[in-house]
Amino acid sequence: MAAPYVPQMALYRQWLGDTRGLVFSSYEEMRQWSVRDLDGFWRSIWDYYDLQSPTPFAAVIAERKMPNAVWFPGAQVNYARQVFRHVAAADAAGLPAIVSGGEDGSLTETSWPELRRKAAALALDLKDKGVCPGDRVAAHLPNIPETIVAFLATASIGAIWSVCAPDMAAPAVIDRFKQIEPKVLIACDAVTYAGRRHDRRDVVGELRRSLPTVEHVILHSEAGAAAAPDALLSDILARTGAAIDAFEPIWLPFDHPLWIVYSSGTTGLPKPIVHGHGGIIIVVLALLGLHNDIGCSYHQNSFGERYHWYSSTGWIMWNSQVGGLLSGTTCCIFDGSPAGAKDKPDWTTLWRFVARSKSTFFGAGAAFFANCAKAEIDLAAAGDLSQLRCLGSTGSPLSADTQAWFNARFAALSRTNGSKAQADIWWANISGGTDFAGAFIGGNRELPQTPGAMQCRLLGAAVEAFNEQGHAVIDEVGELVCTEPMPSMPLYFWNDEGGARYRASYFETYPDDFDGSGRGPAWRHGDWLKVNPDGSCIIYGRSDATINRHGLRMGTSELYSAIESLPEVLDSLVVDLEYLGRDSYMPLFVVLRDGIALDAAMQAKINKAIETGLSRRFLPNEIFAVAEIPRTLSGKKQELPIKKLLLGQSVEKVINREAMANPGCLDWYLDFAAMHLKRVAGAA
Repeated sequence: MAAPYVPQMALYRQWLGDTRGLVFSSYEEMRQWSVRDLDGFWRSIWDYYDLQSPTPFAAVIAERKMPNAVWFPGAQVNYARQVFRHVAAADAAGLPAIVSGGEDGSLTETSWPELRRKAAALALDLKDKGVCPGDRVAAHLPNIPETIVAFLATASIGAIWSVCAPDMAAPAVIDRFKQIEPKVLIACDAVTYAGRRHDRRDVVGELRRSLPTVEHVILHSEAGAAAAPDALLSDILARTGAAIDAFEPIWLPFDHPLWIVYSSGTTGLPKPIVHGHGGIIIVVLALLGLHNDIGCSYHQNSFGERYHWYSSTGWIMWNSQVGGLLSGTTCCIFDGSPAGAKDKPDWTTLWRFVARSKSTFFGAGAAFFANCAKAEIDLAAAGDLSQLRCLGSTGSPLSADTQAWFNARFAALSRTNGSKAQADIWWANISGGTDFAGAFIGGNRELPQTPGAMQCRLLGAAVEAFNEQGHAVIDEVGELVCTEPMPSMPLYFWNDEGGARYRASYFETYPDDFDGSGRGPAWRHGDWLKVNPDGSCIIYGRSDATINRHGLRMGTSELYSAIESLPEVLDSLVVDLEYLGRDSYMPLFVVLRDGIALDAAMQAKINKAIETGLSRRFLPNEIFAVAEIPRTLSGKKQELPIKKLLLGQSVEKVINREAMANPGCLDWYLDFAAMHLKRVAGAA
């Protein structure tokens, strides 16, 4: 692939001029147009990417409101149809649909016709099993081609997809899947991670016993039918025949449910968020194409494009990775640990996959890049990285030091491999969320780069930083809000009668007429944001009490359920602290029964409960025994005030002793905060 080629944003801007007569003096002027004229902007994305519908749409947006805006009423789409539009052209160009690999260094390719055939075979099998539009298909699978096939098969018949990663413990998976009452479960009987093979047959059995609505279990197995499934996935995907060849995904309304993803709040069960086919298609095309600058692999301007974003199936970036197929882009997927074996970590493991797969775009969580820099990896030892022209980061703030470290290494590589793109490698740093399966802030290859900052607010994203008065501010840290609807915002939460939980999750802070001006509600995302005078942005971590570990979000209530099931633990509180440019720090405070000491054995027992109930990804950095957990008069744990104290805010601003049920316990936390802040300052 020859790089740098013409940026996708430049091609789109030229198209706007040629077809719409729109000319902009700056990117920010174009962005302002995109959020003022929602009809004009999103219609342009539909036309630019030549989206198709057998029926016309009556309007781009029926009513400009949040929540529950209705987009493209009358249009019909299907995610899988959009993917399979590219089969003939991409295959004729000799390009694969998927390149997959793992820790063992193996590499396999899935052709576009093979992807379509396997998806059709499974789709017809699901129909034979009685799966109808609107039924749920739950998957407990790793990041392998079969998972993508299963998703496309589900989407093609109008069923609703939902996946949890196999490294997630059974109780956490059951908490998610039980809410959506799946008809079919597709699961794996084993998974390899960090050099070890993990048997998951007991988990499959537990899922089957705990999900009474499941009528069929399809097993992905490398060892055979060891868990007595109804069918083996490999047998289904091997089928051929005239019916499979003739199969086509059905047309669906624009807002037909596509998948259910989970974003945990601080109380109650994980939120099952439903996104629609059309909203995801149009937002992902704009994000990956215009802002991540990922082109169609068989187009001359981006010929040979290969897109890799490291993710497990439990992170929304898996959904984003699969989205590359919508534009005819080869997707490179990796299953396993990015650092290889646990007993002998090697942070070049994932880089070697990038080299072997000839990835042109490589994204990962910010923590991955930070770990590579700390390990002082030798990029030159990873293999031929000359095809790589872009790096992407998300999940948590990427520090300026980490970005600068990689800039210097790639500049050195460019002097030996001749890559012009790597002489000043471009970073597509993004910030978004599971909640709307997209990004609010991200990259633009035409704009200047500043290490530690994201280049811009995205087209179509009416994002602001609000101060405490609900006013947009520049060059100040405020609450990240979105003041206009976007097509990929949730259709609804599953089993949320009347939408009360949906509204409380995003619109409680800034409801209708929140500032007395008559304006509608604003979406509060839960991040601290600063918009710089030049339009670039910095995210300073979560503004709420949600845990964000390595880009994976979890509600504190799920962690409490795991910990407080132990008879020794009477109460607990956890906060996750994110610092710009540093690793997050998550302390856990526990109240133990009389006579129980927080010794090494007790700490190990607490950590084991978290690992068993959730995942080892959510183990705390430190555990502290305390006399009491601070609570409000109504009994609510005061997570956010304690978090703000530990981030250095004054006690007068963050907590009201008169509203506390146990104000006497606060002195301990104030002393702890003072010691913690002193330690942080010393490490800076």
